[in-house]
Amino acid sequence: MKSITCKHVLTAVITLSAVASAPLAAQSFPAKPVRLIIPFSAGGAADVPGRIITQRLADQFKQQVLVDNRPGAGSTIGADVAAKSPPDGYTLFMISNTHFVSAALYKKLPYDSLNDFTPITQVTSAPNVLVVHPSLPAKSVKELIALAKARPGQIDYASSGNGSTQHLTGALFANMAGIKINHIPYRGSGPVTTDLLGGQVMLAFPGIAGMLPHIKTGRLRALGVTGGKRSPELPEVPTVAEAGVKGYEMVAWFGISGPKGLQRDLQMRLHGDLLRVLKSPEMAKSLQAVGQEPAWQDTPEKFFDFIKVEADKWAKVVRASGAEIN
Repeated sequence: MKSITCKHVLTAVITLSAVASAPLAAQSFPAKPVRLIIPFSAGGAADVPGRIITQRLADQFKQQVLVDNRPGAGSTIGADVAAKSPPDGYTLFMISNTHFVSAALYKKLPYDSLNDFTPITQVTSAPNVLVVHPSLPAKSVKELIALAKARPGQIDYASSGNGSTQHLTGALFANMAGIKINHIPYRGSGPVTTDLLGGQVMLAFPGIAGMLPHIKTGRLRALGVTGGKRSPELPEVPTVAEAGVKGYEMVAWFGISGPKGLQRDLQMRLHGDLLRVLKSPEMAKSLQAVGQEPAWQDTPEKFFDFIKVEADKWAKVVRASGAEIN
């Protein structure tokens, strides 16, 4: 029989301590404020529901959840920060369609869009909305298409950046409508809204959340919703498919993930807390008021399956649209 040395005893103690302490990480979490990186500008389609969710999550945690906006480069700036953060549960990342659009658009990224993140759950789903400045002489999708055909290449559309879902939503619309409109990338949804309201740009496909007040007051005109059904917040606005571009449908979604290597107990703790938040009637009302709907998966594994399908789908959309970034 081999003798048991001090080294063996020490190794066993360390191993047992690690095993015993793993569940304690979730029990004591969070002991300090948690950061949610939103890779888009303040006030946009991701930021508005993100702040609603963080407020309710803070109530669950009995601890602050701080929003860290890191806009730019089709969400890749924020994603890079998140991927390189410690996997301790104190840095979360708002992942979305854009994350996988960028993976298809950019030739090289400093992270793996699938494998450098720990999936937790989807949180919302929402269509975008086709809006124009009131000075543009188009009061319907059909009138917009006719105007664009009469002025090929003379109408600009803004997006929150190269590789954003707004970019691809517009590119697919132009492709399916058989028109040529110029893409103008901005650094986030906030600047897009500013220039739309000021009439510096005439057309955009932003999230409904940030557009509702301006549509209601008539400062912007909504021509179509990009989803497969009308929005409860804009019931009078047809879908783009209804309005003249048959078969058109684009829906944005947002989810929460962590850096690669997040402990399983923390992953499940965060998943459980988020589902409790998302399933509350109050949360549904809050999200619907800004043009979003709560959405979730029953397990992190199901969310991972969902995002794998999304990665493949958006790669195909990028190829079909002809969009690319060198």
